[in-house]
Amino acid sequence: MSKRSGGDLQAASSSDLRESKKPYGTTDKIITDEMGEFEDGWEDEFEEEDVIDGQAEDGMDVDDEVLPAIEESEEQPPAPQAFIPGVHQIGPDEILEADESVYLMRHSMNVNWPCLSFDVLRDNLGNERQRYPATAYIVGGTQADVAKNNEIFVYKMSSLHKTQKNTDDSDSDNDDDDDALDEDPVLEYRSIPHLGGVNRVRAQPLPVSSPLPPASQPYYVASWSETGKVHIWDVRPLIEALDVPGYSPDQSRTHTPAFTINSHGRAEGFAMDWASSGEANPSALRLLTGDVHSKIYLTTTTPSGFNALSQPFTSHTSSIEDLQWSPSEATVFASCSADQSVQIWDVRSKGRKSVAGIDNAHGSDVNVISWNRGTSYLLLSGGDEGAIKVWDLRNVKKRGTAALDPTPVAAFNWHREPITSIEWHPTEDSSFAASSADDQVTLWDLSVEQDDEQSGAMNDTPEQGRDVPPQLLFVHQGQKNVKEVHWHPQIPGAVISTAEDGFNVFKTISV
Repeated sequence: MSKRSGGDLQAASSSDLRESKKPYGTTDKIITDEMGEFEDGWEDEFEEEDVIDGQAEDGMDVDDEVLPAIEESEEQPPAPQAFIPGVHQIGPDEILEADESVYLMRHSMNVNWPCLSFDVLRDNLGNERQRYPATAYIVGGTQADVAKNNEIFVYKMSSLHKTQKNTDDSDSDNDDDDDALDEDPVLEYRSIPHLGGVNRVRAQPLPVSSPLPPASQPYYVASWSETGKVHIWDVRPLIEALDVPGYSPDQSRTHTPAFTINSHGRAEGFAMDWASSGEANPSALRLLTGDVHSKIYLTTTTPSGFNALSQPFTSHTSSIEDLQWSPSEATVFASCSADQSVQIWDVRSKGRKSVAGIDNAHGSDVNVISWNRGTSYLLLSGGDEGAIKVWDLRNVKKRGTAALDPTPVAAFNWHREPITSIEWHPTEDSSFAASSADDQVTLWDLSVEQDDEQSGAMNDTPEQGRDVPPQLLFVHQGQKNVKEVHWHPQIPGAVISTAEDGFNVFKTISV
């Protein structure tokens, strides 16, 4: 992987700490001009009033003294201070204000009910797109007040305009740049009823070169319900209804699950991941689901429909928190658990036991994992203690050997609360995004090396009090209790996050 110096970083934090202060007003100096070359045409019609002893002839009082002019202060307002989580505290009269200069795009959208989980849906607007305003489609589920009020929704986020920059350059071309219009995004949605709160949502994977299926073909989404059921839905008609005015989805197709997995009984779960058999046969799907009773089940597709296999995978001793299929080996997947371990499995192995693992991956629950699509031996993990670790799976011990657990190739302890989501960049092998219960979304790049001089200068700064890892490119704040974060695979560098107060969509100058 290519290396970049820590001095090349463009932004380490997205938020400035600014104290609101109203500037004092100024009084302009009163200047009396002598008559110029153009005389007053009405001069003869009005007589000049004489001022005698502080009174005009008409009896009006006149001030005897003229107040001295208040000179404009040349003192500049204090520069905004970068807010460093864990170092600075927000005062009672202070708020965090985003530094718009480090965003290419930033939008916030509120929703009726909190969303714990979502996934990005593929669209037909093209790959690698850079033009604004942007449009994105996502699928998610609600956490409503009562079970019957929950829904699976498909959102269309449009009019995602480029962030407008404040500039005094009158010669700038931004005045003619329609992409830089500062307008609110448009949020449209279609939904279907869902019994029980939605713990996790995952969309059927589609090959990068594959377009969105036509409206007549299914586009599957799986939802983990708090009732213990895993439902598989066809959301393709909902996308069509958002794009085609007057289109009315067939409720018999959308409101009834295409399949329901009952293998988990009443056990609730959060872990879920789809796998495809590849571009040759993308309809041959496999779905893994893991529950709080430490069981993992596999559901496959056949020409006649879905088939839930009855025998579970059982090597964990506590709740399954996340699952990830290998991007390079069709029969291999990884799991993480509240038993503090990460396990590697092969569906062909007898006995449904893991074939390798890291028994003590974290000092607490392992909440999330992500498998690198480009460098397939790298796996990310995020723990309840706030740590992020990068593992080289070539060093993971095989089951039955006496080898010790490997040491992570990188570990970061920036976050102070549980890691709630983590994901490698879809095309940049060294970059990833993470979210935490500490209200931060962070962007990282493992290829960045620390510059010794810069490191020394940073560590000598008394107000820092905390080392900022050089690999930490960006800190996005402003959401409360962030639950999940995803890169948009068709809009390079765009990130979408969900929290208890809604969605954020942003793109920074750092990635």
